[in-house]
Amino acid sequence: MIKARVTVTLKNGVLDPQGKAIEGALGTLGFDGVGHVRQGKVFDIELESADRAKAEADLKAMCDKLLANTVIENYTVSIT
Repeated sequence: MIKARVTVTLKNGVLDPQGKAIEGALGTLGFDGVGHVRQGKVFDIELESADRAKAEADLKAMCDKLLANTVIENYTVSIT
């Protein structure tokens, strides 16, 4: 079994209204000194495979087809 973590974030230059709202809320809650906040998504995935190269290729295909909107988002795949 292979376990992986996929992290999806907005590309630089893409507006992030949710991140901006979080940034403002943190300031309202008294957390001073919080700079720029960007939000993203994390997926923890388990694959029934022993082939690490195939698993990595499958994970990238999952990101390209479903998990990330590659027009506005970047992703990283980390296999543990």
